[in-house]
Amino acid sequence: MNAHSGPVPATTLLVCVTCKSEAGPMGPGLLEALAQRLVYEPGIALRAVECLSVCKRPCTVALAAPGKWTYVVGDLDRDLHLEDIVVGARRYAASPDGIVPWRERPLCFRKVVVSRTPPLVSAGTALA
Repeated sequence: MNAHSGPVPATTLLVCVTCKSEAGPMGPGLLEALAQRLVYEPGIALRAVECLSVCKRPCTVALAAPGKWTYVVGDLDRDLHLEDIVVGARRYAASPDGIVPWRERPLCFRKVVVSRTPPLVSAGTALA
């Protein structure tokens, strides 16, 4: 969704576009704002997803990359957290394993992580 050319970004920021509150839809507005904000971030791809199944904590995003931990973050607001989401995505992209030290995370990311999932094991790796 980014307007850059070149290699495929290593990090994907997934935004739930079905998230809504009592006031109405939230996800599409967050996606649109992030699309404008991330247009010049070549290392971060933006992707809409239909549901991240965190409906009680809208708006929800996830950060994922091959070989890295995946984070799901909820309770985000476009007007309050847009810059924090961008900073969080940059720091995640820069980390070797997806784990950003707690003190280096934006404040809202410290408080609203829903889950952290380990990287998938490649097909060629035996499990012990």
